[in-house]
Amino acid sequence: MKAALFMSRPIIASALYACCCVSLAQEPPADAPSVAAPGIVRQAMRPQGIEHCVAIVEGWMVPYEETIPGTGVRFTMIPIPGGTFRMGSPEDEVGRETTEGPQFTVTLPPFWIGRCEVTWGEYRTYMVARELFLGRGEDPRPTPAAVGADAVTAPSVLYDPDAVRARVAADRPATGMSQYAARQYTKWISKLTSRFYRLPSESEWEYACRAGASTPWHSGADAAALSEVAWCADNAQDDTHPVGQKPANAWGLHDMHGNVAEWVIDEVMPDGYRRQAGLHQPITNAEAVQWPTQLESRAIRGGAFYDEPPECRSAARRKSTDGAWNRNDAALPKSPHWFTEDPACGLGFRIVRPFDSPEVSEQGRWWEADIESVRKAVDWQTQIGRAASGLVDKEVRRQLEATFQEHRSQKNSIKLPP
Repeated sequence: MKAALFMSRPIIASALYACCCVSLAQEPPADAPSVAAPGIVRQAMRPQGIEHCVAIVEGWMVPYEETIPGTGVRFTMIPIPGGTFRMGSPEDEVGRETTEGPQFTVTLPPFWIGRCEVTWGEYRTYMVARELFLGRGEDPRPTPAAVGADAVTAPSVLYDPDAVRARVAADRPATGMSQYAARQYTKWISKLTSRFYRLPSESEWEYACRAGASTPWHSGADAAALSEVAWCADNAQDDTHPVGQKPANAWGLHDMHGNVAEWVIDEVMPDGYRRQAGLHQPITNAEAVQWPTQLESRAIRGGAFYDEPPECRSAARRKSTDGAWNRNDAALPKSPHWFTEDPACGLGFRIVRPFDSPEVSEQGRWWEADIESVRKAVDWQTQIGRAASGLVDKEVRRQLEATFQEHRSQKNSIKLPP
């Protein structure tokens, strides 16, 4: 494994502060209706000039742009209508794996999902938290348990990009992180914005990807045409690409096929969806979720830039192999935040905001480490200062804003230590 990297000032400046590259939202028309709360318009008539509206009792769910407080970095969330669909693939679908069945029927409530995959520009705001937490000078350095239930753990410094073949431009998808790190990112964003964000469930992801289609790809059944809507082995030239360049699906989501494969919350079981298919149909999203119980075999969806079209199908599932993906990490225990091997260069995620947030007591299940080996690795990394845990309080928000203001004014960058 190559040594941890002092990122160059030009690279970090691009990743952190080229916010115009991160945001894909269009300017709303001058006569657009006022929004009572982020993502909700409270009126009876369908809002004019806003695409992808979802009718709800209170009015309409609409796309909205979230600005990460204190940073100027933005991302767009798209509303997805509630509905019922058939999950998994039929037995005669070309490229089908046995874990894609048996098919079952699931009913989902409405939710918002990221228009694009989380970019390096967005993810860097979370990586900066390590320095903010360490800057408090606490001795001993607190573990997540010592900080308390509201603690966020910021990751260790990114490995040399050459080690994971990551490309760190602000508008490219962030890659190489573990599921635990992706979950902690959603907690970081939730604490900053006071809105509940999390990883998608596998059912939510496939439903949003299909956007009403039952074909192998949301674009149809022609594998040769996939390159028109996706970055995959046929056209990606063995690299990630800026998010949102390819046409969106029918519900306004980009890069659901290819570019980077995406973490979801579930575990892939050896018998596929046998448990879900055995329940009274249709089942709920809560019944469909297969909560992970081990480090490996966590579900990854959508396929990556290096994958062939069959591996990018709407129903295709990949199992994580965390041990193999961290084989060259010389540290013991191995990093709970980053992978070192090539497959992880095509691994990222996007985020979900449910219409109804769960009770506070239930939110941690979506955010926290769920097995003892990861908890121990996180504790060790925080104790030695490679990672850092802390509260997202007023002081952190103030420091985050000051950090970004300083470096914007200087047109400079943050130097991330090893």
